Amino acid sequence: MKKVLITGAAGFLGSHLCDKFLNEGYYVIGMDNFITGDVKNIVHLKNNPQFEFIEHDVTCFVNVEGGLDYILHFASPASPIDYLKIPIQTLKVGSLGTHNLLGLAKSKKARILIASTSEVYGDPLIHPQSEEYYGNVNTIGPRGVYDEAKRFQESITMAYHRVHGLETRIVRIFNTYGPRMRLNDGRVIPAFMGQALRGEDLTIFGDGSQTRSFCYVDDQVEGIFRLLLSDYVYPVNIGNPHEISIRDFAEEIIKLTKSSQKVIYKDLPVDDPMQRKPDITLAKKLLDWIPLVSRKDGMLRTFNYFETLSNEELYKSEHKSFDNHIRK
Repeated sequence: MKKVLITGAAGFLGSHLCDKFLNEGYYVIGMDNFITGDVKNIVHLKNNPQFEFIEHDVTCFVNVEGGLDYILHFASPASPIDYLKIPIQTLKVGSLGTHNLLGLAKSKKARILIASTSEVYGDPLIHPQSEEYYGNVNTIGPRGVYDEAKRFQESITMAYHRVHGLETRIVRIFNTYGPRMRLNDGRVIPAFMGQALRGEDLTIFGDGSQTRSFCYVDDQVEGIFRLLLSDYVYPVNIGNPHEISIRDFAEEIIKLTKSSQKVIYKDLPVDDPMQRKPDITLAKKLLDWIPLVSRKDGMLRTFNYFETLSNEELYKSEHKSFDNHIRK
């Protein structure tokens, strides 16, 4: 039985990856320090004999007993509300955390896949964004802590590959959504759905002409899984190229939720990208992968999940584990 370590295991994507690898017959070690993750995302795995959990901050030395075949590094704040609140921790997990996990992969002779992001492209000057595009990032802006953490992560990963011959994979993740997202994480889908469920007006930042492309979590996880098992060491975009403006998306959410709220507009945050659309030509060719879940079906599944949340979860403005687990 092959063994995989997944960091950020209690997060949105990390927890779905745990499910995927368990379903594929792997032994999974999950690791998280709960800065932004939530134990409820993995509580269903508690009695699974093929799952083990370690509470740990990967910016500190990382070790696990026995051999490892694969490491997936998904530990990082991933939404603006988080990385703007804990910028230093965000930079540390992308640098020190990645360094620690690359060292672990080297010592265990394991293949490592690191989770990069479309944010490495910044506010792009080309459209759609292909892997060859170097990006347009403000290194000293408020979002730079996340963008640059991921860009450094890619650089050090390639350095370990070139210098030590380490087996490395890099996935550039575009906007992903689905069950287990936090309603209060600041991203547009949970923000809109949370506002609709609470009977609030939907808030658009800017004039709503900015675009996003949303990939359902099952499609994202399948792309990541295929990339890990491929022979390709350079970054690969995994996302859904079906693009929509935020203004039109708000109308879709109002129709989906059968709500009567209106849309209100506020100032656009600094360095918020105006366009997001992945060029997935490489993923199609290399991985024989395309997203299969339509936005209509994916949004319905996601809304059905949010509808099951308690009033406490629906109205809380802060992640309950944040203050208890934050590392200074």
